[in-house]
Amino acid sequence: MYKYLTGIDLIDQKGGVNPGTNILVLSPSFCGGELVASYLAKPRNKEYMIVIATETQSEDLIDFFSENGFDTDYIGIIDAITRTSFTTIEDTQKIKYVGSPSDLTGMDIKFSQLTEEIMKGDFTSDPDQLFPTPIRYCILSLTSMLMFRKIDTIYQFLHVVTSKLKKIGSIGVFLLNSESFDQKSMAIVKQLMNIVIELREGENGKEIRLQGAMGLSMNWTPFSFEYGIMIIKK
Repeated sequence: MYKYLTGIDLIDQKGGVNPGTNILVLSPSFCGGELVASYLAKPRNKEYMIVIATETQSEDLIDFFSENGFDTDYIGIIDAITRTSFTTIEDTQKIKYVGSPSDLTGMDIKFSQLTEEIMKGDFTSDPDQLFPTPIRYCILSLTSMLMFRKIDTIYQFLHVVTSKLKKIGSIGVFLLNSESFDQKSMAIVKQLMNIVIELREGENGKEIRLQGAMGLSMNWTPFSFEYGIMIIKK
């Protein structure tokens, strides 16, 4: 079975995560949540990444990925921001647009389009594409979606998404601002997750902790990024 590496030793020492795994990143503002979630969803060799961008325009997101060493040839973006200002902008092969962060139906359709293009080998000119093709799916972030839609609606959307990811052998990474919602809402989202990664600003800088399946558990530990690689201090 194909395994997805994460860059987190605690997980990767067990061989990585299985297809169908869903990872929730809970982070307060300005604590590196977007970078951590992106890092977990970063496509490794022969992998692909599909991102739903609800807070950052695709143009800026591509710059962000490039600056952090991502191979953007293997990244597809569903942009839920740009069309709110530029209503006539057209889809490209790697960037699909929906009207707003509340357009869950549009996101689902564009996800299916990108997935089909990747699976058919039309997304890149890579002659040695793996099959089944490993895809990392990432929502940056759920926070904006929850500002437009009720938690029950988002739960149903995520249930459909995670079921699709399991069926096609992908993994999901979902970012949520831990300061914006009550514990009940976060508990509802957690029901669909296999691994929960929390971030906070500690006395000695940014800290991370982890809980999840496979007996995974890590208490609050300082972390940083160096040259695009996450370093978790031991």
